[in-house]
Amino acid sequence: MTVAKSGDTVRIHYTGTLSDGSVFDSSEGRDPLEFTLGSGQVIPGFDAGVTGMSVGDKKTVEIPCADAYGEKNPDAQQDVPRAQIPAEIPLELGIQLQMQAPTGQVIPVTVVALTDETVTLDANHPLAGKDLTFALELVEIA
Repeated sequence: MTVAKSGDTVRIHYTGTLSDGSVFDSSEGRDPLEFTLGSGQVIPGFDAGVTGMSVGDKKTVEIPCADAYGEKNPDAQQDVPRAQIPAEIPLELGIQLQMQAPTGQVIPVTVVALTDETVTLDANHPLAGKDLTFALELVEIA
């Protein structure tokens, strides 16, 4: 029986949950996720979890944050004077905005704190610092 290995293109159905059991992502109702094993297209723990599976296999993998989106980086939070945010942008906790780095790169950020004077923006991935669990089903190895 063929097993998935680095360099193979695979198609996977998955459901990702947090430690409290809440679902943060799933392929349910969509086409399976297609990616090349070992290419860096998915988080390292997901890649490792699929490696060695055969078509039709189902399993659950627990991925510590270090093999997912890493620990939260406190340096990725920045206080910005509220006056620097254009007035037409509605500011509320949890809203996602985009900043532009000096290099021109667009960086997604989340508003995590608001005062009359400042807006705290967080550029950490929303799943940084979280351990993840994935239920996996290998659908195809191309």
